[in-house]
Amino acid sequence: MQCREIITILYLRSMQIQSKLPDVGTTIFTVMSSLAVQHNAINLGQGFPDFMMSEELVSLVNTAMQQGHNQYVHMNGLPLLRERLAEKCLKLYNNNINPNDEITITPGGTYAIYTALTAVLNKGDEVIVFEPAYDSYIPNIIINGGVPVLISLEYPSYRIPWDEVKAKITSRTKMIMINSPHNPTGMVLCEDDIIQLKEIVAQHDIFILSDEVYEHLIFDNKLHLSMLHYPELFERSFICFSFGKTHHCTGWKLGYCIAPKVLTSEFRKVHQFNCFSCNSPTQVALSTYLQNENAYLNLGKEIQAKRDYFRQLMLATPFKLIPSYGSYFECYSYEHFSNERDFDLAVRLTKDYGIATIPISSFYNNKTDNKVLRFCFVKNEETLKKAVERLDKWQGY
Repeated sequence: MQCREIITILYLRSMQIQSKLPDVGTTIFTVMSSLAVQHNAINLGQGFPDFMMSEELVSLVNTAMQQGHNQYVHMNGLPLLRERLAEKCLKLYNNNINPNDEITITPGGTYAIYTALTAVLNKGDEVIVFEPAYDSYIPNIIINGGVPVLISLEYPSYRIPWDEVKAKITSRTKMIMINSPHNPTGMVLCEDDIIQLKEIVAQHDIFILSDEVYEHLIFDNKLHLSMLHYPELFERSFICFSFGKTHHCTGWKLGYCIAPKVLTSEFRKVHQFNCFSCNSPTQVALSTYLQNENAYLNLGKEIQAKRDYFRQLMLATPFKLIPSYGSYFECYSYEHFSNERDFDLAVRLTKDYGIATIPISSFYNNKTDNKVLRFCFVKNEETLKKAVERLDKWQGY
């Protein structure tokens, strides 16, 4: 070994990193998906479809690439795509969004959430977060110097305890995070939630970050109550969406954020130095495909059929349904027949029975364990049938 190499190794060993996320390890999705691959398990844990996306949309992407749309597009996103999204907002939510100043295309919904938090949080700012919570929320707040104020949704309905929210608002409260349809539980906001939220923002100067990536995946004739629909809520909101969830192409990692001009301006200050420009041919394709309104307007009924099919299959198991009204997921309780930790059960089902799920305790900072597992039902019927057949062979009850 050369002297220079020895010096370099000794120098690197002496370097220390003060972690910004000292308590964060590998995400539960990575852990369970890796186990699923290792044990050849059916993966009902991570939220992705196992069926093909629209052939029309695939063809539009191919055409865009062949026509030369392979270079950078505008930092804020392809102008035509933003115009199409503005038209959609007007039709669905009666909100006349300015495509130039209020819509930014992003590499996924999670990126949009991170960027919105980064744009507004300063050290010591408090952010109200409801648990169980999508796993990026708390680390995103902490890495930006913020303080997550954790409030548990009421189990098993997973409704928001608004009295507790009001009690925990302080002079340092900067933002409240909303997620509907909710991941991981499938809860959706109702009109009373909107009334309560309006009362809070009327009394307190706080921002709203609304995670609406499952906007069109909503069931049982319920309505998606978007922040876009309420002027007094929209004026202080960052609203984050996902093309991947809507069009069954999660690997595209393409989404967008809608916010009033003054908030979008701050959002883009961060965005320009972190991503600058998103995938070009997919934006070109989506700008055409969005004219097919049925592709998203019928989505709820199509995915509800999968949920209902999975529910019927699960009747053969001892698991107890906790109803989902939106998203890719439905939760099931096993507390009536086992005291096993949900993480341990999820691992055992993966290793011994070949079916991967996600333990709901992983969505709580303190690992609250209500004996609940999350299943992704956005799969082919054959996949769901095989998964439940494996589950039915389990004799752990």
